[in-house]
Amino acid sequence: MSDSHPGEALLRKLEELGGRATNVRLREALGWNEDLYTRIRDGLVTEGRLARTKGRGGGVALVPDPEPAAAAATDAARDSVRRERSDSANTGVRNGGNLGFEDKLWQMADKLRGHMDAAEYKHVVLGLIFLKYIFDAFQEKYKELVTKRETEYADPEDRDEYLAANIFWVPPEARWDKIQVAAPQPTIGQEIDKAMAAIERENPGLKGVLPRDYARPTLDKTRLGELVNVVGQIDLLARESDVRDPLGRVYEYFLGRFAAAEGKGGGEFYTPQCVVQLLVEMIEPYRGRVYDPCCGSGGMFVQSERFVEEHGGRLGDIAIYGQESNPTTWRLAKMNLAIRRIDA
Repeated sequence: MSDSHPGEALLRKLEELGGRATNVRLREALGWNEDLYTRIRDGLVTEGRLARTKGRGGGVALVPDPEPAAAAATDAARDSVRRERSDSANTGVRNGGNLGFEDKLWQMADKLRGHMDAAEYKHVVLGLIFLKYIFDAFQEKYKELVTKRETEYADPEDRDEYLAANIFWVPPEARWDKIQVAAPQPTIGQEIDKAMAAIERENPGLKGVLPRDYARPTLDKTRLGELVNVVGQIDLLARESDVRDPLGRVYEYFLGRFAAAEGKGGGEFYTPQCVVQLLVEMIEPYRGRVYDPCCGSGGMFVQSERFVEEHGGRLGDIAIYGQESNPTTWRLAKMNLAIRRIDA
């Protein structure tokens, strides 16, 4: 694949797939985000080198004997890539894919600007995202158990049903729908703190890890409620984008956005996902110990888990160890690993 000619790269990949593919399959094969794929695909369709096909989600097919490529289309494709790379340099978001909700969180950050500094806002958001993430997984299993209640005598309120599926049991007082209802109330901070305490009570490994200071007087409760509403609109399971590290991705996003205030100037860095993935591929952690002396949000461990799964190994064959000097980031790593039930 040639970065300087993305249109040609798309055509070559489509040829490898037999000359015809759905948009989702082709985009995933290229490893592109949806915006970049759509721009390049539409340019090639306009140029007459691709034809749209019908079907679920749509697709494309190679056009037989196309006329020689127009230089203008190639230049447009090249400009698209340049713009994409510029966005990545400015925001730190697109490296490794886009979850699709970062702009909403940034708009909320703009609302809170002047009421809290960058670092404070970042961790307020991450705590809420943790709660919403584990609730989304819980809710999916809950609905499944409801459908099986009569035929298989499944109990959606049975804690063991979730533990057996390696899913967090979320007690009633910590469920997102309860938090969502309380969002407009001045007591929203207290409700979130209660939810965090309940999660820690049900999961002793998280004791002292989750943020429990949302009720503090300095945190504007009106804007906190607005932030709850924003996070509530997000599907954090990210099934379509296949993102395995949502907390790490949001952390990366905020480090990029707030770089002038707290990133490199504050001595804090986030290793891009593609670099972590490359390191994992190089060390090939099939078994043994994985040690990260500067583990940050735990991305190395997440990628190691994925490597083992993709190569047919057993997660029990590796043990992970990490160090992190920043206590807040260490707590983030613990949260990030907890949603995957990884002990470090």
